[in-house]
Amino acid sequence: MIRVAIDAKYFNGKPVLGQVHFNIAAGETVALVGPSGIGKTTILRIVAGIDTDFQGQVQRPDALAMVFQEPTLLPWRSALDNLLLVHPELDRTKAAAALVRVGLGGRESAFPGQLSLGQRRRLSLARAFAGHPELLIMDEPFVSLDAETAAEMINLTEALIAETGLATLFVTHSAAEAQQLADRVLRLQGMPAQLPA
Repeated sequence: MIRVAIDAKYFNGKPVLGQVHFNIAAGETVALVGPSGIGKTTILRIVAGIDTDFQGQVQRPDALAMVFQEPTLLPWRSALDNLLLVHPELDRTKAAAALVRVGLGGRESAFPGQLSLGQRRRLSLARAFAGHPELLIMDEPFVSLDAETAAEMINLTEALIAETGLATLFVTHSAAEAQQLADRVLRLQGMPAQLPA
């Protein structure tokens, strides 16, 4: 169980988050939606442990993975090496199988600059799931993709989550994405916000 109890968050003395309390059960997918600038990404950073300057508490597993809006890949490393650098415990055969699972079979030696945005997003997914996390955090993972590619990515993500049974928290502006992927949708509408557990 992931327990999020944010009481307040300030930037330079200015309040940017009020009370935000919610839980995520093992195997549950929760979508966080709301207007731009409301604090969705800040909440993700707090839940992930990247931002520790807040009032409150977060209980989360140590094994977590993040997928950002912009794929955070090393451009001078191949797709396979991008996977192996993050997960040195994998051998090349298992890493290659992880790429096949996300539709990148045959692209092991391609560099990120040789991949489309959709393919780079697939590589980011492969890297996230290869570590067998207990919690997956995604920030607008399908933004800027054309409708067909976005639909493929959503279906792939849904299948990977179902296979692994991990808890997932993701931010989206798309009601359709939230409806398809999430077991529960939490809406941030203003500060302070009290979200249901």
